[in-house]
Order: sequence, then C-alpha cells, then structure tokens
Amino acid sequence: MSEEILVNVTPPETRVAVIENGVLQEIIIERTSKRGLVGNIYKGKVCRVLPGMQAAFVDIGLERAAFLHASDIGNGNQGGNGEAKRESIDELVREGEYIIVQVLKDPLGTKGARLTTNISIPSRYLVFMPELGNMGISQKIESEEERQRLRILLNNTAESIEVNGGFIARTAAEGADESALEVDMHFLTKLWESIQQRSKEAGDIELVHEDMSLAVRALRDLVGPEMERVRIDSSKTHQKAIEFAQKFIPEIKRHIEYYPGERPLFDLYGVEEEIQKALERKVQLKSGGHLVIDQTEAMTTIDVNTGAFVGHRNLEETIFKTNLEAAQAICRQLRLRNLGGIIIIDFIDMTDPEHRRQVLRALEKCLASDHARTHISEVSSLGLVEMTRKRIRESLEHVLCEPCTCCGGRGSMKTAETTCYEIFREILREARQFDVESLLVLASQEVIDRLLDEESTNLAELEQFIGRPIRLQAEALYSQEHYDVVLI
Repeated sequence: MSEEILVNVTPPETRVAVIENGVLQEIIIERTSKRGLVGNIYKGKVCRVLPGMQAAFVDIGLERAAFLHASDIGNGNQGGNGEAKRESIDELVREGEYIIVQVLKDPLGTKGARLTTNISIPSRYLVFMPELGNMGISQKIESEEERQRLRILLNNTAESIEVNGGFIARTAAEGADESALEVDMHFLTKLWESIQQRSKEAGDIELVHEDMSLAVRALRDLVGPEMERVRIDSSKTHQKAIEFAQKFIPEIKRHIEYYPGERPLFDLYGVEEEIQKALERKVQLKSGGHLVIDQTEAMTTIDVNTGAFVGHRNLEETIFKTNLEAAQAICRQLRLRNLGGIIIIDFIDMTDPEHRRQVLRALEKCLASDHARTHISEVSSLGLVEMTRKRIRESLEHVLCEPCTCCGGRGSMKTAETTCYEIFREILREARQFDVESLLVLASQEVIDRLLDEESTNLAELEQFIGRPIRLQAEALYSQEHYDVVLI
C-alpha cells in the first residue's frame, strides 16, 4: 500500500489530506481562527464544583467553562489495583483554586472542552506522563517480543538520564532503536521543564503550552513506514517541516517535497471533489448500491441499500456482495468525515450466518488502519451493527457547515401547502380579535403563487367569511415557512 500526505496552506487555514493508493482516506482541517485545543496546557481557575456530577467547571479563558471529571484528576485518585478510589470531587478541587490542566477534547456543539490534570506530552515515538512512574506500550504493538524489547529500552534509557515520570511507547516506536528513544526522552523532559517554569510565571488564567501546528503534527502522527512522500504547497511550512524532521525524524526528511506548481495541490489529486462528496448524505457504491449517512447529536446512522445492483445469481449473493463493499466504504467514510461517538450500521439482512461473520470481519479488518480507537459489538437481534469510534475533534460536516437557516437543521421544510393553511388559520385568529379594514399577507414567492393558484378558491371563501379584503405581497428574503399577517 502506498501513502502520500498532502499539506495545503493558506493564511486562514491549513488542510492535510491522507491519500492511500490514490484514494483520499482522511482530511484534517485547522482554521487559524479556530485552532484545535487538544493537547494545550492551561493554568485555570475552578469556578464551580458539582458533587452530584462528581465534576468541576474550570475557567481556562474560553467562551464556555471547561469540564473536569473526578476520574481525570491526578493519578492519586487510583487505587493500587488500578480501580478508581471513591474520592469526592470536593476533596480533590476547591472553588476558586488555580490548577494546571490539559485539554482532552475540543469544545463540541454546546459542550465545553474536556480537561484532565494528568498531563501528557507526545513526541514522535513517546508520550511523556510526568505524573506516572511506570512505562507503557501502545496496544497497537501486538508482538510480545517487541513490547518486551521496548519496555527494557524505556526503563534503561529513563534510568540513564534520570527522568522523573513515565513514558508510553507510541505505535510509531515499533522497531525504533535506543538512540531514537533517547533523543525523544531528552526533548520531552526539556519541554516539560519549560512548561513548569511558564506555569509558575503565568498570571491567573493563561495558556502555558500550545500544541504544534497541524502540518508538523501530521509528520509526527501520520507518517508511517509506508509513506512515499509528503507534499507541501507552502515554502515557509515546508522549511518548518524539514527542520522538525531533521531534529526528530531524520529518515523521513528525503520524503518531504515542496510543491510549487500553479495548479492547486488538492485539485491534482481530486481532493476538493471528494470533500464535496463527503458532505452529502448519499454515498454511491461501485456495484450500484448506496449508503445513506445521517449524523445527529446522539449518534450517526448508516443505512446500506442494494439500489440498482441485482447480482448475477441470487438475492442472497447480491446482498452479501453489497454488504462487503459497504463495509469497506463505511470505514473510509468514518475516517473521511471524522465521525465519532455511537455509530449504528444497518446492513442489508443476511440469512446465512457465515455471510454475517465475513461482513463483520471485513469491517474489523478495514478499521484496523484507522488512527482513532474503535470498538465493534456483534450484530444485534435487529440485525444492526453497533460500534463506537473515539471522538477527538469536530466532524468534517461540523467544521465546514452550519445548520440551515431555513429549516433550522431539521433537514426538511414545511411545504407551501402547509404554510398556506397556517396563514388561513392566522387570518381567522386576527380577524376575530381585531377590528381592522383589511389584512396584508407577506410570504415567499412560492407560497404567494400557491395562494393565487391552487388555493385561490379557499382564499376567496375566507375573504367572504371574514368580510374584509386580503392582500398578498411576495418577500424575496422569506423562506417557505416564514410569513407575516399584517393588520391594516
């Protein structure tokens, strides 16, 4: 499998696209005015403690107070067997107290940022946890032999440079030698010392450490052994990437290219078109079937349909083939749209248990390459696959779109007919309450056209019933649901 990373930089935003075998798999967008907060470390003030929720709200200088749960406060809140002690939130923090916290999750929708006091600072191969004293290995490194090798290396290196704190080897550390790990350890401990110093010098509420820019984080987190090249269309960002690579990942320096072409980098790979497709509800499958993806506040639902695909032999084969193709397409869409939280997949019903097992295995196999942590349950009694995907940042739709001003995000609007009947009821209500000479109806062009055409008889009868003339006026800025009845 060949991989490429494309970095498109403009003053207002940076976009990173991950291309696998020529197909867009992931898109990350960071706007200068709304830079992600995950990883940032703040000196904050506890503004409210809620014992009932076992949580506190902390002011870190954002629009909304951030949320800190008791389980995310200090490792001293852990028992010897790893289970959380039943220590109350009001024993852990006090209102008005200043604390050092790190953002775990960006503010999403109406929710404030999620915080922790367990600081973690990532580098290329390691994550430094100042509050921990032990060494850990990423669960994605499956080889027991490699896990043991890394554990010994971490312990030896930490001992030789006398580090206070714990380290976790990231997935990228697989196969890394002792010198690479030592470089990372030195970098992380120096960074932590500077963060501690800034925390002491900080005022009341202040940002004391900000995570790296998106372009550099992409090199740190996304570049793997199968990466062929990283193309960047900004000379300034390209220079920063080269400097970062030279310091931390020298082996990828030769893969980083500056793209000076006149044709936009994303157009070269068809990325813009794929982004537009990723904002649509319907996803076409090559077989003729399709997916329908609906993202709501509570969960995301994905419905699989055979559509025009009728198969070659029988219905069961058609359904199985469509579901197999859908499993691959769903994994790509989850990454591309960055869908998180609870996800319910309604595959087409399969009668053969072996077919169900194979579809589930195909889904698991495709999700193995996803950077976000996922968990799949078995097929439910209703034939639905329930799964979760860790929500780290806003979905693509939430980044690029906003609720429709006409329908308020419902995804549907009242018909012109429905609005006409609402207008009739409003006219009756007004005519009974007020003694007026005439009434003026302001509505959209579609509604006015219907009142003059299909509803003209009803309008004439209503005019006769209330004994007053009704005038109509089209308003270009009114939506199909919006109207006013003015008394004259």
